[in-house]
Amino acid sequence: MTRDHLAPIVYIDGGLGTSLEDKYGVKFDEHTPLWSSHLLIDNPDTLRECQRDFGRIPVDILLTATYQVSVEAFLSTKTADYPNGIGRPEISPFLDLAVSIAEEAKASTARVALSLGPYGASMIPSQEYSGRYDTEHNSTDQLLDWHRDRLRLFEQIDRLGHRISYIAFETVPRIDEIKAIRKVFSRTSSPNWSPSSITHGDVPFWISCVFPGDDYTLPDGSSVDQVVDALLNPAYSENVPWGIGINCTKIAKIPELIRMYESAVSRLASAGQLQEQPALVLYPDGTNGEVYDTTTKTWHVPASQQAPTVSVMKTAFSSQKAKCATSSRGSISLLTPSLTLAVSIAGEQSWLVAVASLLIVILLGFVLFFRDT
Repeated sequence: MTRDHLAPIVYIDGGLGTSLEDKYGVKFDEHTPLWSSHLLIDNPDTLRECQRDFGRIPVDILLTATYQVSVEAFLSTKTADYPNGIGRPEISPFLDLAVSIAEEAKASTARVALSLGPYGASMIPSQEYSGRYDTEHNSTDQLLDWHRDRLRLFEQIDRLGHRISYIAFETVPRIDEIKAIRKVFSRTSSPNWSPSSITHGDVPFWISCVFPGDDYTLPDGSSVDQVVDALLNPAYSENVPWGIGINCTKIAKIPELIRMYESAVSRLASAGQLQEQPALVLYPDGTNGEVYDTTTKTWHVPASQQAPTVSVMKTAFSSQKAKCATSSRGSISLLTPSLTLAVSIAGEQSWLVAVASLLIVILLGFVLFFRDT
């Protein structure tokens, strides 16, 4: 390949909740089940300013502040204006505001992605890192109903399909939930389908998974081969994701996960089950060794682990870049025609992770696109 065929690197924002906490002093607890979306109700100006920080970088894709939106979370949100919670008929204006703020905050050439977390993000405490769901949401069909119902909330927004460029399903921890999301986008399985629906191919979507443990499996134990098959196999839906990805995962695991993703994609392509190559969406953790406690909603360093210093982090990142270049040589060619990378403005350590991630992707690009020149 020649330099003219280099895949574009596209930047998305990352760490909205952390940025709101660190820079703007916003506090989240059990009274704010909507997390960042809570500011749509009581402080949209602060949310707008925080998202403008990303717009001024500028990022190429800006995520809406809707990751933890659900009927359940709105109903559990009690304020002076809504002492009994916010019911379904009252939700739509807040979602419209979320899209409007992203439109205002982004750079003129940037695009908006509708951010949607998994069902686990709506649970209290949240369970997107464990995948341990309640019995009412513990199968593909049950999760299909939940995701379809949540998307109906957004379809009430005027001209939504013209205002967003992507739909981002993030931090998905279970293979049955991947399949449920795929089925949401199937014309044949969706009742009351209308040509204007955002779930039927008019808006590209990506599905990004989380690998929080020490191994290379989803929290439910699914292997990368199983994950990629669920993500891309046309048997689950005629609409295949524009992109597949990895988020909220330790950066040290990214090189090997990329290699495993590539191998799985290659096998699908060789079997004739893949018509187009998906984009690769990467936004790993921007932490300094901390682990997120879903009960207290705080980050902390495990007692058995000493937080690495900045100099140690830099050394580790350099090592990971070298490993990435070595392990990916001669591979990844079937993985992606484009690369999407998250950046965060949450502080020094997040910038280090963002820069390290960028260098990893650049190295991957050189391995991929110049190995045959």
